[in-house]
This record gives sequence, C-alpha cells and structure tokens, in this order.
Amino acid sequence: MKLSKAEEELMNHIWELKKAFLKDLLDAYPEPKPATTTIATLLKRMTTKGFIDYKLFGKSREYFPLVSKKEYFSKHVNGLISKFFNNSSSQFASFFTTETNLTEIELKELRKIIDKQIKKKKS
Repeated sequence: MKLSKAEEELMNHIWELKKAFLKDLLDAYPEPKPATTTIATLLKRMTTKGFIDYKLFGKSREYFPLVSKKEYFSKHVNGLISKFFNNSSSQFASFFTTETNLTEIELKELRKIIDKQIKKKKS
C-alpha cells in the first residue's frame, strides 16, 4: 500500500519524532500549519492502512510508526525498478548515474558503496 504526498509528509514527522501526539505533529509543521482536522484525518487513514498505530493516554493518542522509513522507501525503489526498468537494477543504476547531476565525488562515493557490498557478498 502507498501513502499520498500529504501522508508521506506526516509520516516523515512521525519517523523523526518516533512517538508523537497530535499537538507534537502540528508543531513539527512549518507555517502555515495544516488544520488539526486535516492531520487527524491523515492519521486515521494511515492507521487504517497499517503504517502507524497509537497508544491511548486518557483521550489523547500517542502515534508511532509500524513501518520503518528504510522499509517504506526500499519497497518503493524496488517497485520503480520493477515498473520502469524491467526489474533490472543495473538499468536503474545506469539511468541514475547518467541522468542525474551527480558530481565526480558523489560517483566515487557510490563506487565505494558498491565495492563494499561486493566484498560483503563474497564473504
């Protein structure tokens, strides 16, 4: 299941805060802040979708993530690779390294990451 753009923005605040009440989430937004009812609606939808849950403290709810940021974005990157790059990670890597404005330093850093992963696979 996927989050909408507004849900993703809220989810980023939840990941950052780890646990948060509605007031904490509203405080995390820059001005102009969304309406309290908007955030409450998003929280309800995200709970229904299984991305977050909450603990009750009297009438207040403390929300927390059920899905890690890494897990969420990993699924989406793999979905992009499957959908747009014929399930080929090398096609994705080729596109990413040629069609984005990566500097030489960033490309060298990517090479180090890849070399490190190759060593891990060999051991």
